[in-house]
Amino acid sequence: MTTTKSVLWTKNYLIDCIICFLINLAYYLTMVVITDYTLHTLHASLSVAGLACGIIILGALAARLFVGRSIERIGTKLCLYVGLLVFLLSAIANLWTQNIVLLCLVRFIQGVGFGAASTATATIMAQMVPSERRGEGTSYFSMFVTLATAIGPFAGLYAYRDGDLSLNLMLSSVLLLIGCVLTFMLVPPNSVLPATAAATKKRGFSLSSFFAVEALPLSAITFFVSIGFASLLSFISPYTSSKGLETGGKFFFIMYAIFTLLSRPLTGKLFDRKGDNIVMVPSFVLFAAGLCLLGLSDSNIAVLASGALIGMGFGTFMSCSQAIVIKLSPSDSIGKANSTFFIFMDLGVGLGPLLLGKVIPLLQFSGMYELLAVVMLMCLVSYHFLHGRYVSAHQKNQLALQQHLNN
Repeated sequence: MTTTKSVLWTKNYLIDCIICFLINLAYYLTMVVITDYTLHTLHASLSVAGLACGIIILGALAARLFVGRSIERIGTKLCLYVGLLVFLLSAIANLWTQNIVLLCLVRFIQGVGFGAASTATATIMAQMVPSERRGEGTSYFSMFVTLATAIGPFAGLYAYRDGDLSLNLMLSSVLLLIGCVLTFMLVPPNSVLPATAAATKKRGFSLSSFFAVEALPLSAITFFVSIGFASLLSFISPYTSSKGLETGGKFFFIMYAIFTLLSRPLTGKLFDRKGDNIVMVPSFVLFAAGLCLLGLSDSNIAVLASGALIGMGFGTFMSCSQAIVIKLSPSDSIGKANSTFFIFMDLGVGLGPLLLGKVIPLLQFSGMYELLAVVMLMCLVSYHFLHGRYVSAHQKNQLALQQHLNN
């Protein structure tokens, strides 16, 4: 019989998921078109346009460093309010940006709001999900991010017309305003630390002041896995265009989103019932297979098939690795653990295009994706030595104990 403790789909959990969806949708509505806007409306160079696009990630990183360290002291709901308001006000301010310097400044502030708000929603989710359903709860929560990833770019391109960013910004503002209203209705777990605990956590400036040490091994792997995903965000369109596979490139992320959504409920339940390795090991293999197939693709069907494999691989990795990071961290450091995880993810997505841009002239697009497939398999080996083998040993001990009790 299901107890109250194991209930997952509470009103507050659903509200938190919807707020997360709105935040990410607002983010992608402008992210997908800002480079074109900067090039054609503000007449910036390609390198400056890239800076205007990526500087929001720097703002998010700055916010995550502070929020991860402080969220247990200031409270998750207050942090969410502040993040949403900063994101909303900077989106509105973007309507009056007339030069590249002001645009970069406002987008950096947008990144601060986005980083604070998204970290807060993830922390609230982690605090309210029952521990025995951690994988399932994190997977469902991540599905809302996936939906935003699929809908946001399409909606952003549809709203953007002739170098005019106004409609994108107004839609983003409306979404964030709705998020503020829903936050008022949200009742998160009481996460503010007692004064003595807060004072203890505040002392000193060390690595552990900003990062959850328990989360660092898997977060480091996430950095390299995120570079693989960055290759898709940045280069799938020019790659498929260069091979005459525009249709496959256009619908790649739709296929990615569909198979991510289909696989996450199953992988989340397997994670909770069978342990970490049963889903994490296949996630690396599927991601590597998808990248390999993409590099070898000579038809639109192959491109779409690679999207399906990557959806099951990368999508599973992101939700379940986040669940592991949360599981490994003390209850009063969940915010810091989430922040650590997302910082490394953001670094991978942000630095990935820069690093891969040095590789493409040497290996071409196809060779880059083949190389990344190898990198994903190397990440699997790293996962085994940093985490997987300890999980296997723990499971064997648990099985031996259970057999002993049965006898």
